[in-house]
Amino acid sequence: MIISDRMAGIQPFFVMEVLSRAKALERQGRDVIHMEIGEPDFPTPPLVIRHATEFMQRGEIKYTPAAGLPELREAISEYYRDRYGVRIASERIFITPGASGGFLLAMGLLLNEGDKVLLADPGYPCYSNFARLFGGIPSLVPVDASTRFHLNSEMLSACWDSRTKGAVIASPSNPAGAVLQPEELKRLVNELEQKSAFLIADEIYHGLEYDKPSPTALTFSDRVFVVNSFSKYFGMTGWRVGWLAVPANYIDDAEKLAQNIFISAPAPSQYAALASFTEANLQELERRRLVFQERRDFLCENLQKIGFSVNAVPNGAFYVYAECSRFTSNSLDFALNLLEETGVAVTPGKDFGKNLPERHLRFSYAVTFDRLAEAITRIRRFVQCRS
Repeated sequence: MIISDRMAGIQPFFVMEVLSRAKALERQGRDVIHMEIGEPDFPTPPLVIRHATEFMQRGEIKYTPAAGLPELREAISEYYRDRYGVRIASERIFITPGASGGFLLAMGLLLNEGDKVLLADPGYPCYSNFARLFGGIPSLVPVDASTRFHLNSEMLSACWDSRTKGAVIASPSNPAGAVLQPEELKRLVNELEQKSAFLIADEIYHGLEYDKPSPTALTFSDRVFVVNSFSKYFGMTGWRVGWLAVPANYIDDAEKLAQNIFISAPAPSQYAALASFTEANLQELERRRLVFQERRDFLCENLQKIGFSVNAVPNGAFYVYAECSRFTSNSLDFALNLLEETGVAVTPGKDFGKNLPERHLRFSYAVTFDRLAEAITRIRRFVQCRS
């Protein structure tokens, strides 16, 4: 069998092992509470469904321009102006098949063979795999609660060498749900600009913050690359539509690469996304954000009562990254046993890097409050039986 050498470095999602077993248990009639998958539990907002349905009933479902529907690019441009006070030309916004398409587009534009990319560890595992696909070398930088699981400018300087070409940051982050403070984000942007390096900012969880809203990295520079999506805050995971904001001098190359990588994002999804910015829809999204906040507070409080350590209370996304070393030295085994014995599915730390993964679990609170309460009851019983 012929297979490229780079595939040796592409890691699977260990959570898929958990999910596969969870689905098998459900087929056997077991009741499973899914706290493993990073997906909002709310349905697609009704206005979005209606807008997509009206479009599809017209039957004109064709390719769109590679950069995306002009009216959606303009709507996103207006969203940046209204939400962040940032003016970005719609021509700099590229509609992509999910945030993943945005990362592929950005890294295809930026990476040469052997270029190093700094990444926080723990962090979203696909960043490393995207970099490898384009010949880049992911350089994992250990982070912890002392920096709220984020890279900072001092870390950049300490880890920098002649092969380092840039960094990827995420705020709010996955798995820790931590938000970069504006002053630290500004320092990171300035530090990378001084080094003539690139910054890719993952802002997919923007809107899901529980203190103050986050500024976009575009607030501090028009030379950063920003990835966002309609998946998380906007509740459209299965529609697979996101966007990438590029600096002005990358527009022509980004369009050329988009034409070759994916031709265009799905037309129905792009038309559906147009309804996301209506006032009625934004009000519904705010209601959902407040529900997530109540769940976060409940989950953090009760996990700590059970004996887990939440060293950095998440102020964004919908995850709690909890230390489980009081109960186990192997979080993957713990997660599989928890699922088998109680029907609660959570994500082992092994999915998020090499920095003490065996001591951590990620709990998603994208489940109803009743199911969250039931999960806490089951988890408490599970650890009591093992103590």
